[in-house]
Amino acid sequence: MSDNAAPTPLDTDVVVIGAGLSGLVAATELTAAGRHVVLLDQEPEASLGGQAWWSFGGLFLVGTPEQKRLGVRDSADLAFQDWLGSAQFQPGAERGEGPDRHGYAWARAFVDFAAGDMRSWLHDKGVRWFPLVQWTERGGYLADGHGNSVPRFHITWGTGPGVVAPFVAAARAAQAAGLLDLRFRHRVTDLVVTDGAVTGVRAEVLAPDAAERGAPSSRDVVGDVEIRASAVVVASGGIGANHDTVRSRWSPEAGTLPARMLSGVPDSTDGLLLDVARGAGADLVHEDRMWHYPEGIPNHSPVWTDHGIRILPGPTSLWLDADGNRFPQPLYPGFDALGALQHVTRRGDDHSWFVLNRRIMETEFALSGSEQNPDLTGKDVKLLSKRVLPGAVGPVAAFAEKSPEFVFAKTPAELAAGMNALTGDDRIDPARLAHTVALRDAQVRSGLGKDHQVVATAMARRFKVDRLIRVAPPRPLTEPKDGPMLAVRLSVLTRKTLGGLHTDAEGRVLQADGSVLDGLWAVGEAAGFGGGGVHGHRALEGTFLGGCLFTGRTVGRALSR
Repeated sequence: MSDNAAPTPLDTDVVVIGAGLSGLVAATELTAAGRHVVLLDQEPEASLGGQAWWSFGGLFLVGTPEQKRLGVRDSADLAFQDWLGSAQFQPGAERGEGPDRHGYAWARAFVDFAAGDMRSWLHDKGVRWFPLVQWTERGGYLADGHGNSVPRFHITWGTGPGVVAPFVAAARAAQAAGLLDLRFRHRVTDLVVTDGAVTGVRAEVLAPDAAERGAPSSRDVVGDVEIRASAVVVASGGIGANHDTVRSRWSPEAGTLPARMLSGVPDSTDGLLLDVARGAGADLVHEDRMWHYPEGIPNHSPVWTDHGIRILPGPTSLWLDADGNRFPQPLYPGFDALGALQHVTRRGDDHSWFVLNRRIMETEFALSGSEQNPDLTGKDVKLLSKRVLPGAVGPVAAFAEKSPEFVFAKTPAELAAGMNALTGDDRIDPARLAHTVALRDAQVRSGLGKDHQVVATAMARRFKVDRLIRVAPPRPLTEPKDGPMLAVRLSVLTRKTLGGLHTDAEGRVLQADGSVLDGLWAVGEAAGFGGGGVHGHRALEGTFLGGCLFTGRTVGRALSR
């Protein structure tokens, strides 16, 4: 940070740092209003679109035609109640008081957006959705607890690339019109501050690099540049690839993150720019709030360092800890990912297990990410139709064949031996595993059962989408025709930062005393998806991409005014 005494001519109206989804939205909203923008990104041009390109493309939408066609009754009021039950904001937030006051305000506005303009705004840009709405976080608590009361996870036709595409097209058009200056391989190292206001950036120019999308790129510096502007927008993302930082900020009350973790984001998601902003006077809040997943498996064909893929499970698999004990209710697959993660970290483990059989895997396993869903990403209707046929979808079948994390066996005792062989210890007792499976299978055979997971799974099949493609018919895990049995070792997968730069209702970055740091704005994950923490302590699925869209649009329009 430095102070310059005399004003200097501007090089552009606005500098946007980060060419991911939130940065693209903010930049194109500005150029649509005739503003000149310089958009900087430290990665090569191949990575335009950032993390969003790699995503499943799921969006939290409320009261949509897709829901109504499936008989789902939803409303903004119900969605906001679910949001509050998940977020658990500090008292006073609803009155504009306390540390969550800005997050609460952004949450109210976002839910209204998800129930209002978001679908029509994106539809006008050519975005479409897979008609079978998904239910990825069921919660399973009381009515005022975490989770979605109804399915709201709308998968974009084209997945993450389909969400990004219209904004890339708008950026290219603005570039051709001379309103947008896209500069890749520019790593911002300093925010220029003049008389207490941010007036520009300093950046290192990195050497050209032919790295493919998402792959690590060099940090060799070949030059530097200073750019002056009336405003700077931080759209640099979170800290998910920086495991040391993730561990240091993880709340001790939530246990201990393990030494061995997978990354759900490319190496460039390092969080370094957040500290640059802090050095310029910006306030960072809720840094211990994060959204990582316990259902990670190493990618058999990695692109970035420690590249992991998340299993999106149906509700049938038994979820066992590292010693073979069932997770407590309602920590079943697909009910409360963060709660399950904290159960693992509070035990001090680095893994847990799904125990199931091949039939359940074929019916209930999906994988997160655009590259793991070629039918949806490629808009291939013929390939998509295979999801309703017997057998696993191609990417799941590939992991079952190639990944050592998938252990197959004919009996529970043989399965326990395979699990122990994979981990190199004897923590899974064969007799106890067989007993656990037998007890569960007896509940299913009863036709009713008192086991809450068995009951919840039967309830899930009342929703037609789950019955069609997501939840297996209730049968014993040891049913021979559904075999062999299967155990999957699950690892912690880092993903999202729920805290970030503290912003007001327009996206202006605040200082520690609550005053505005003039000239600095923040969007997307860097802003905790709004207000420094729109999600509070827990997120509802589909709100990360939506948060990037909403914050980028809000800040772009506010700056345009």
